[in-house]
Amino acid sequence: MTASIPQLPLRDELFLLGHHDDTGQPHLHRQALALGMAGGVLIDLFLAGRITLDSYADRPAADRWLRLNSEQPVGDLIADTALAAIHYSRATPTMKAFLRSFADDLYERTRAGLVAAGILHHTARRRLGGLVRADAYLATDTKWAVVARSRLRYLAAGREPPDNHTAALAGLVAVLGLADHLYLDDDTNTVTAHLRTVAAQHHRPIREITAAVDAAVGDLATATYR
Repeated sequence: MTASIPQLPLRDELFLLGHHDDTGQPHLHRQALALGMAGGVLIDLFLAGRITLDSYADRPAADRWLRLNSEQPVGDLIADTALAAIHYSRATPTMKAFLRSFADDLYERTRAGLVAAGILHHTARRRLGGLVRADAYLATDTKWAVVARSRLRYLAAGREPPDNHTAALAGLVAVLGLADHLYLDDDTNTVTAHLRTVAAQHHRPIREITAAVDAAVGDLATATYR
C-alpha cells in the first residue's frame, strides 16, 4: 500500500500524526508541535544535501550553528523559505535560534499547504447547542497518516529496517511524546525508548537536530508552566 503513495515532508507527517484523525484536535501544544515540524524541515534539508552543522561537537546540540552546503532550491515552498532564512540571517544561526523563529507561524503555514494540496479540508462545527462556532481541519483521506503510522509500527515491531526519513520521524515522534498515538499494543514508554534507539543509530546531524527539538520543547514546557 505504501509504495503507491508519495512520501510527505517530515513536517507534514508530524502535523498529521499530531492530530486526531476524526476530530482534528491536536494531541499536544501547537507550538511544541511546530518546533518539531521546524526540526523536520531542517532534517529534510540535511537529507537533501542543503545544510550541515558546524564541526564543534563540544557545544550542546541546540547551540550548534547551521551551515549551508547549497542554496539550490528543493522545490518545496516551506523548505526553500528555510534555506533563504538561513542564507540571509545577519549572523550564522544556531539551531535554537532557527527553531524558535521558524516555528513561529509554521503550524499555520503547514496547515495551509496541506489544505492547498487537498490533504486537509476546513469545516466549521457548532458546539454548546450551536452557540459556539469551532473551526476544524480534517483529513480528506486518512491514508496519509495511516501510512506514516504504519511505517513507524513496522519499525517498532522490527519488521523492516528504517530508511533515513523514517528513522528521523521516529526520533521526532519520540521527543514530542506522540508514541501513544501510534495505536500500538505495547507500553508507550517501551515504544518511545525503541523509537529513540532506532533514531540514535542514524546520521549524527539528524540526532543533533532532534536533540535540539527536544531541548526547545522542554524550554517551552518550562516557560508555559512557570
